[in-house]
Amino acid sequence: MNTKMKKSIATREIAITAILLAICIVSQVYKNISVYITGPVINACIILAIYTTNLTCALGLCVITPITAYFIAASPVMMAVPGIVPFIILGNCILAVSVWFFKEKNSCEKGSVSEKISAIVKSVLCAVAKAAFMGVTISVWLLPTFIPQGSPLRGKMNVFQLTFSVTQFITALIGFVYAYAVLTALRHSHIGTEAD
Repeated sequence: MNTKMKKSIATREIAITAILLAICIVSQVYKNISVYITGPVINACIILAIYTTNLTCALGLCVITPITAYFIAASPVMMAVPGIVPFIILGNCILAVSVWFFKEKNSCEKGSVSEKISAIVKSVLCAVAKAAFMGVTISVWLLPTFIPQGSPLRGKMNVFQLTFSVTQFITALIGFVYAYAVLTALRHSHIGTEAD
């Protein structure tokens, strides 16, 4: 691959990553309305980054989006326990790496029933990996340990624990649905992606 082509690919990947980051940031404005608005969009953007750019760009989104969320629309629990941000970053990274791993190991023929079943199973496994990590580190350990006993946030502990476990699983699955819908549309419009 010549230098000019490498620069063209790098420019394309940077442009796509910037667009996906912009979409994530816009969605974060609605974070305090519902996690079911922001969560699936960010998960979808991470998944799309894997399929349309590379793992490095996806990991960049994984790191940047929780930080921008903290500054744009930090929830009360994030303000009370800022240490939650690195664990959200790691949860996103687990999603990205697991999607990348399964994408690289894909052995099914494109468009086949076995490919579709395989994609569903892999999506569920990736969502479980992210939710399990965040559930154990944030819901089980971080929040009960670092939210003070006298804090009014203690009364919402069950909601917070659900948000950083089961809700993460659901929003990751919805993110896969969004991402696959976009990838299907890209394939049908003949816009090249790494998924082709």
